[in-house]
Amino acid sequence: MLNIVLLEPEIPANTGNIGRTCVATNTRLHLIEPLGFKLNEKALKRAGMDYWSQLDVRTYVDYQDFLDKNPGAVIYMATTKAEKCYTDVSYEEDCYIMFGKESAGIPEEILVKNKERCVRIPMVGEIRSLNLGNSVAIVLYEALRQHQFSHMNLEGHLHELNW
Repeated sequence: MLNIVLLEPEIPANTGNIGRTCVATNTRLHLIEPLGFKLNEKALKRAGMDYWSQLDVRTYVDYQDFLDKNPGAVIYMATTKAEKCYTDVSYEEDCYIMFGKESAGIPEEILVKNKERCVRIPMVGEIRSLNLGNSVAIVLYEALRQHQFSHMNLEGHLHELNW
């Protein structure tokens, strides 16, 4: 199972959206405190819709707690500071893909210790970053694609029309 890790997320709607994406992809969500919201907040539930109860979510008091509870985890870190593109790596089936908080990303002290596993999403111009929910979806779906979307529905089903 793939794992998405949010380090100190600040915006409940982003985390709710990411939670919904995790449910749709059978991906575990890891939330590292402090969070910029409460897990029972309306905006979080609204963005996650009625899927939040189906989410496999784990919380941690800080980054060290996350490391201690996931020994040996292979962690890829999404950052605008990386040299490698997110499509340049081969994601293990049980790897962790970490994203930092919306206002600052993953702290550089963490990134420099994990430089070989840092990945970026290409952008043009002086755009600082993409929305966190979009970034998670982009990188997660690349990891899923690399594993041929195993255990996922690959065919659409129309309810009324025949194509």
